[in-house]
Amino acid sequence: MNSNLAHQALQETCVICEEQKVKGIHLYTSFLCVDCENELIQTDTSDPKYKYFLKQLKKVTVPEIYS
Repeated sequence: MNSNLAHQALQETCVICEEQKVKGIHLYTSFLCVDCENELIQTDTSDPKYKYFLKQLKKVTVPEIYS
């Protein structure tokens, strides 16, 4: 396996920006990249972008497996 394929295999899709990233944290069954985590922490709750973050984070409660 070449290094490009190995790097792609380590990437996960961020629940907020929906981009493939390598570094981040897991919230339940979802992945949150470091960039979004930092932006979320620094965003004031009165900022319209904060509502977008909340909307995206609601995906975390949706189970991955449907019966």
